[in-house]
Amino acid sequence: MKLLDLYGRVRFAVQREGLSHREAGRRFGIDPRTVAKMMRFAVPTGYRRSQPPMRPKLDRFVGLIDQILEEDKLRPAKQRHTSKRIFERLCDEHGFDGGITIVKDYVLGSRQRLREMFVPLRHDPGHAQADFGEALAVVGGMERKIHFFAMDLPHSDACFVQAYPAEATEAFCEGHNAAFAFFGKVPRSILYDNTTLAVARILGDGTRQRTRAFAELHSHYLFADRFGRPGKGNDKGKVEGLVGYIRRNFLVPLPRAASFTALNAQLLEDCRRRQGERLRGHGETIGERLMRDLAAFHPLPPAPYDACEKRPARVNSLSQVRYRGSDYSVPTAYGHREVLVRGYIHDVVISCGAEVIARHPRSYEREDFVFDPLHYLALLEIKTGALDQAAPLTGWDLPDEFATLRRLLEARMAKRGKREFVQVLRLLEVFRLEDVVAAIKDAIARGVIGFDAVKHLLLCRIERRPPRLDLTVYPYLPRATVATTSARTYLDLLSAGTP
Repeated sequence: MKLLDLYGRVRFAVQREGLSHREAGRRFGIDPRTVAKMMRFAVPTGYRRSQPPMRPKLDRFVGLIDQILEEDKLRPAKQRHTSKRIFERLCDEHGFDGGITIVKDYVLGSRQRLREMFVPLRHDPGHAQADFGEALAVVGGMERKIHFFAMDLPHSDACFVQAYPAEATEAFCEGHNAAFAFFGKVPRSILYDNTTLAVARILGDGTRQRTRAFAELHSHYLFADRFGRPGKGNDKGKVEGLVGYIRRNFLVPLPRAASFTALNAQLLEDCRRRQGERLRGHGETIGERLMRDLAAFHPLPPAPYDACEKRPARVNSLSQVRYRGSDYSVPTAYGHREVLVRGYIHDVVISCGAEVIARHPRSYEREDFVFDPLHYLALLEIKTGALDQAAPLTGWDLPDEFATLRRLLEARMAKRGKREFVQVLRLLEVFRLEDVVAAIKDAIARGVIGFDAVKHLLLCRIERRPPRLDLTVYPYLPRATVATTSARTYLDLLSAGTP
């Protein structure tokens, strides 16, 4: 600031007061040549180097440093050379005897020159970008990592986001279903990175070979798919910025929800609320600009895509099918057969041919076992000795009437009673639990302890007719003795009544 003030006083003295350069130099204590320089420039010009700095110790290693920096472009960002590491390699491998400072200065300047520059882009209506992000949330009372699918419309800056337990094929497909349903239409094109959920291979000419699931999704909705350059997230910078915006705004503080369904309802409300905002450089709100996007979109197909991952599998000897590290049960009648597993976000559906043979809640635990006790009852009817140790029945919470019935059956029929108890359990394969429990209560109250009685009472309850039990099937019940009436006895009874 002092130098700038001196510039002003010297220039004023020469140009306004008429002093010569020599006289001005004497007044202000500076060289006349400095006065001449001040007259050429209104402000201090700063130091100007007339020629590049001399680096006698470093110059012969410059080509090597440039080669290292060029090769680093192809390496992961966290495995690139630091200035210190380059200095150590120069010393250890090439006999460099200079200081680390000149190496650091050169590397800093080179990296600044090598930094990529970008062209500002315009975004026409009708296009989208999609990506996944990660964050923490409290779901069902437990803090866990969530993977959220984000879709950005670059023209209007409208956004869509949904959270899922994992970044998997079924979440990728369901995210598209939900996004298209949210906007009510399908974008003309969508830009992706080279995620393995969509790209199976990048061919030599740069063409992307789609995965089977993504090919099905693409064929169903008929949008144009575009892909950024490998490792170049800036190619889809709008959605990359949206992922950060969602993490900082929609997910801070940590959201709390009873389930993923409730959490996604919160996120959709955040997306709708954002449509009322007006961003810098725009005279319209996001919602107003969204109308132009939607006008350029394609209509939705009649039904959404079946958002699942399909995998063939074989049922093992334990009547289980393995899907993504967890084992799911199927009825024992399908043992050792080929099946198709469809993995949805919250369900796993197993089919044999055109028939759905099992449906389970999806487990995201590692090496988990998911059983349906009903799948093993047919086998337990044959192998009754395994009833008490059957893992699929562990934790099966049945009403107390079942335990009472089993105790009575085994007390009266021993080993055969255990088989009849399994037969009663098999009624749950067809009938509702509350109807079976009511039939068991009725059988215990009548003292008719057996599978046939329970089944008969159950059918009578469903068909709304009175029970007609064959008591000869239950020899342990007390019997009534009924004598046969003769004709003579009948005549004696009549004569006794004559006056």
